[in-house]
Amino acid sequence: MKISILDDYHDTLRTLPCFSKLAGQDVTIWNDHVQDVEALAERLRDTEALVLIRERTQIRAPLLERLPKLRLISQRSVYPHIDIDACTRLGIIVSSSQHPGVPSYATAEMTWGLILAAMRQIPQQMAALKAGKWQIGVGTTLRDKTLGIYGYGRIGSAVAGYGRAFGMNVLVWARPKTLEAARADGYATASSKAAFFAECDVITLHMRLVDATRHIVTAADLAYMKPTALLVNTSRAPLIEPGALADALKRGRPGMAAVDVYEQEPVLDTAHPLLSMPNVICTPHIGYVTLDEYEVQFIDIFDQITAFAAGTPINVINPEVLKSKVR
Repeated sequence: MKISILDDYHDTLRTLPCFSKLAGQDVTIWNDHVQDVEALAERLRDTEALVLIRERTQIRAPLLERLPKLRLISQRSVYPHIDIDACTRLGIIVSSSQHPGVPSYATAEMTWGLILAAMRQIPQQMAALKAGKWQIGVGTTLRDKTLGIYGYGRIGSAVAGYGRAFGMNVLVWARPKTLEAARADGYATASSKAAFFAECDVITLHMRLVDATRHIVTAADLAYMKPTALLVNTSRAPLIEPGALADALKRGRPGMAAVDVYEQEPVLDTAHPLLSMPNVICTPHIGYVTLDEYEVQFIDIFDQITAFAAGTPINVINPEVLKSKVR
């Protein structure tokens, strides 16, 4: 089977132990990022199985309609970047493991790294030292501060545990059912969304991007935050109202931000508004990018390919296509 893998920026996948699952297959790996439909259609014209690394490339109808040999898209986690209806119409199976109960510890650790880096001004202090300056400011201790977890799911609960280990007061805001889970784990929950944003010294977002969560953090919410507070987003940029974070930072509430995700990725324009702000730490969506996390994810992705090749597809998002005879 002819398999294409997109957006493997550092040519990492072939070094993973699980890559052996594709032995004997015709695999092409692309290391750059391309979103142009013409270029992608040319690259993928003979592809039968397409492997995606999270949401790096948008797979929409105008592209899918130009890939007559494509029979399977294999990936992991959510799929807002894939036109599932078009896949179903064209007879393309989408397999995507939702890995219930298994958080991305890599993302949780990255979140904590950003919290520490921002509160202790680590990147700024490093840059100053390299420029011949010594101690350019005073950081903030985390112990006894309030850590706000917005969205108490698999990753949010892991970050809450880190906060507890650091002696922080953990406060949760989420859907009613999720608030019950947080309380059952011994965490306090906010009395209201406004109180949550007003009381926390650090707020970190941990929600999936769906219609109900898109732009769930508004300019009004951010305006409640303390001038000394930090907002961290390692989840998805569209959870925040467009432009609201940059505007809020200019107004001084919150006083700091640390972000790993952006409205349009990759970010290659150095004029991006967040990149020029001294009170913002920006990283290039590396929350889940570790060798360990890749191995965990691609075991599922490659197993989906071998199951499809054996005639027994698994983790099928659009089961209607199994009855289709389009392709």
